[in-house]
Amino acid sequence: MIIVGVDGSRAGLEAAGWAATEAVLRQVPLTVAHVVPKWVCEEDQPVRYAEVARWMREGAQTVLTSAKDRALRERPQARVETVLLPGDPRAALVKAAAEAELLVVGSSGIGGVRGLLVGSVAYGVVAHAETNVVLVRDRPATPGEVVAGTDLSACAERALEFAFAEAELRGARLRVVQAWAWPQPGGFGPADPESEQGHLRALHEALSPYRARHPRVEAVAEIVHGHPVDVLKEAAAGAELLVVGSRGRGQLAGMLIGSISQAMLHHAPCPLAVVRSPA
Repeated sequence: MIIVGVDGSRAGLEAAGWAATEAVLRQVPLTVAHVVPKWVCEEDQPVRYAEVARWMREGAQTVLTSAKDRALRERPQARVETVLLPGDPRAALVKAAAEAELLVVGSSGIGGVRGLLVGSVAYGVVAHAETNVVLVRDRPATPGEVVAGTDLSACAERALEFAFAEAELRGARLRVVQAWAWPQPGGFGPADPESEQGHLRALHEALSPYRARHPRVEAVAEIVHGHPVDVLKEAAAGAELLVVGSRGRGQLAGMLIGSISQAMLHHAPCPLAVVRSPA
């Protein structure tokens, strides 16, 4: 099952469309979820609140119906159901998606502050969900490649498996990118050529088992000079999907999402998959 959280915004509708395509590719049902305050769903309402609660429930059903219609326009063959969840949107979606294959949300929703690229709900579910999360932003006009960022950490292994599987589902090329450069006072300079070649060989070796499990995927590996955020942002321009791990090397124990993954929430130019790290 895939769950997509919607709130009536354009970003939420885009997320519903993306999730419908993903559900059909995976041959699983899609649940469209909308969250309202807990008191709205309570049966015993004071008279002065009952009318407001009814109005909010009607509005919530309109949101769900619109998102379901969008999903079915995108993929008429999708199996779509809707659910109204009570509580805080972040906690409710995280709980509902605990057993799901994937949780999908829009990059920002209604009430987002101008200038903030990622809404608080989107950020909250990415940070706390137990399952993998896709943040839907701009979608390419034509199918493109899947891009995966890696640092060969333990978390990156899961991200690579996810990326290979997505590329195979979509019949797309997979581009695996690793940033490689030495920090200097003026920025990032080229790495030592010999070390770089050795690292490229290590990257190809790391991809070997994934290539064996997904022989139909055309996968290319690149070492690119620059800061990881800049490298991934440029590599993902026009991509169908960018895949990163939730944490990488050098992250402090207890951190829910690594600095690079966190930065890509704001800067990814395409739908972003954040793959959950090992417990």
